[in-house]
Amino acid sequence: MFSHIMVGANDIDASKAFYDATLGALGIGPGFADEKGRFFYVTPSGVFSITKPINGEQACCANGGTIGFNAESPEQANAWHAAGLKAGGTPCEEAPGVRDMGSHGFLYLAYLRDPAGNKLCALYRMPA
Repeated sequence: MFSHIMVGANDIDASKAFYDATLGALGIGPGFADEKGRFFYVTPSGVFSITKPINGEQACCANGGTIGFNAESPEQANAWHAAGLKAGGTPCEEAPGVRDMGSHGFLYLAYLRDPAGNKLCALYRMPA
């Protein structure tokens, strides 16, 4: 459904370090820069990128928005969370753990905010 996600970053170096660490914990290689100083993380299932806003104004996070990254296990979600905290992210929501989603089953969720305040989640769908 999605081709890519791009988020704004006020401190591109801090954001790159954060995403290299968190996405690295999910098995994704470091971001690479284009000629405009944007960084891209390319996978077979889509592209995630960070940029300073083109209009020159400050980047800000989406109120109510969340970007979710697939994790292959609860342990990988925990590694993502720990890498994010170490790389300048801040915890939000509840601590990482299993959530009962009713008819949608059980999910293992870990939430962070990146250095620009964007809300992120590592998600693992628990087996039935």
